[in-house]
Amino acid sequence: MTDSTENSTAATDSGRDRLAELTAQGVSLWLDDLSRERIRSGNLAELLTSKHISGVTTNPTIFAGALAKGDAYNAQVAELAAQGTKLDDVVTALTTDDVRDACDILKPVFDATGGVDGRVSIEVEPGLAKDTDGTIAQAKELSKIVDRPNLLVKIPATKEGLPAITEVLGEGISVNVTLIFSLERYGEVIDAYIAGVRKAKENGNVISELVSVASFFVSRVDAEIDKRLKALGTPEAQSLLGQAAIANARLAFQLFEQRFGTTDEPSQEWADLAAAGAKVQRPLWASTGVKDPAYDDTRYVVDLVTANTVNTAPEKTIDAVADHGEISGDAVRHAYSQASSTFSSLEAVGIDLADVFEVLETEGVEKFAASWTELLDTVRGELEKTPAAQQ
Repeated sequence: MTDSTENSTAATDSGRDRLAELTAQGVSLWLDDLSRERIRSGNLAELLTSKHISGVTTNPTIFAGALAKGDAYNAQVAELAAQGTKLDDVVTALTTDDVRDACDILKPVFDATGGVDGRVSIEVEPGLAKDTDGTIAQAKELSKIVDRPNLLVKIPATKEGLPAITEVLGEGISVNVTLIFSLERYGEVIDAYIAGVRKAKENGNVISELVSVASFFVSRVDAEIDKRLKALGTPEAQSLLGQAAIANARLAFQLFEQRFGTTDEPSQEWADLAAAGAKVQRPLWASTGVKDPAYDDTRYVVDLVTANTVNTAPEKTIDAVADHGEISGDAVRHAYSQASSTFSSLEAVGIDLADVFEVLETEGVEKFAASWTELLDTVRGELEKTPAAQQ
């Protein structure tokens, strides 16, 4: 890992702390990574101050990578193997222990922000993406095992995931809605969130303690649409390369404002819940590391700066923003018309946006499932190295 002194120097080059500038614009910067090494070394705690990190997101790929490096998990794996613990239960124990410890590290941020930030996400098993009841049951189980007020349970925004989101929120469990691509599905996610908050209120839960984020996957949109634009090969198509993802996210934020209103003037459908202390479901920009090396490595952060949003990024992207990201005020609210025009132009050259988003969701579910398999295989490999497995 980079020495913290070097981090500080990079972040404040020429007297500037670019990450502080980012958070001053109302963007919550979350780290899309977690490992036991980060926790034990003090690195995660240090990042809260050196890089203004105010939350953590995880996924099976992140955990698989953490388990494959070093020996931080060896003792626990050996202990669980000696107890004859089943593979799935070993995975649950390892991941929930890390998330619980991260929640404890982030608790001061949680307290200081009234529960808005200081959140740590853990994902339900990807194989449940099409299973409403299974998702609900596992979300409740994960919430019970981690047992921390600043946990977010990640539920995918599939058709089957939508009713699960409402039900889990109704139980008083905060949710990170993941794998959102289209504005249409985002509208349904907002419906599910508002219904969940109402259900929580009816169930006697304290709705002011409920938090949810709606995670838009950004770079994957450009990756898919750019591929189609290049296949078209026309000058009109070429001129639209790299524009779709940011336009999509900006239009998502416009929908967020339309549905929730502002702090001073909540929308009609949100006003009664806002008066009862409910928090809006903030848009979260995920998949913000660039996939095309031709693009600036800070674009999915600096071009999506606006208040009331979260940006979760790998440390490489965060370091890039700290080093050379140009934060120049709100980059979203003034650009709705331009974003809408971009979408019209994409359709005019022959891009089937509905198909794009359907493909991305299907591939997203498949990638999540593949990541889960990778995690299981990694843990299985670690278990096979233990003394219990050698007997």
